[in-house]
Amino acid sequence: MPPTLLLAEDDRAIRHALERALALEGYQVTAVADGVEALAHAHKSPPDVLVLDVMMPGIDGLQVCRVLRAEGDRTPILMLTALVETADRIAGLDAGADDYVVKPFDVEEVFARLRALLRRTNPASVPVPAETAAAAPKPAPERYLEAAGLRMDPQARRAWRGERELELTRTEFELLELLVRNAGIVLDHSTIYDRIWGYDFGPGSKNLAVYVGYLRRKLDQPGASQLIHTVRGVGYVLRED
Repeated sequence: MPPTLLLAEDDRAIRHALERALALEGYQVTAVADGVEALAHAHKSPPDVLVLDVMMPGIDGLQVCRVLRAEGDRTPILMLTALVETADRIAGLDAGADDYVVKPFDVEEVFARLRALLRRTNPASVPVPAETAAAAPKPAPERYLEAAGLRMDPQARRAWRGERELELTRTEFELLELLVRNAGIVLDHSTIYDRIWGYDFGPGSKNLAVYVGYLRRKLDQPGASQLIHTVRGVGYVLRED
């Protein structure tokens, strides 16, 4: 079955053009013009992924995102925005969005980011090469990962520092898991972008720095050492100094 996608964009020309492009790419698209319709459709028939314009009349994309997240809906959300300031992008991430594309955008970038979101949340909806599908099944993953005083349960998607359980979003969990699995190894920006988002956004992107900041605020505690270290000009490393 093709992945289902709910698109909310108030600009008619952009909505129609993107709807056609997404349909040709293999998505089953429902396109609406505002946030009210987006919420109604999301409640009636939850899609595999949402694409929301930030600035819409009435209920905007950020409000739609907040409502869905408050309801416990973890469907991946890609935001479309004409706002390029870091504070605006952070507002979108804080509202619960998983990623964003700045207008004007290249439709191929939209496709790439959607594929990355679906790989992380619904791998079965992304085409898989025949040779990969025919490969022998992998052994079950280990129950717990431990490093630098952290413990993670990838199957249950839970994490602890010492006895304190951490409340992490999906992206925060996946970033921390990558760092824990490579504890003591400096991971460069490109590697992290590729493993977490499936796409290298380039040197001007602040996505990674934003999420590292979120993780640090949740990991750090008074009297304890900092765990995620910045290697300037290269990337990040998890270690307990």
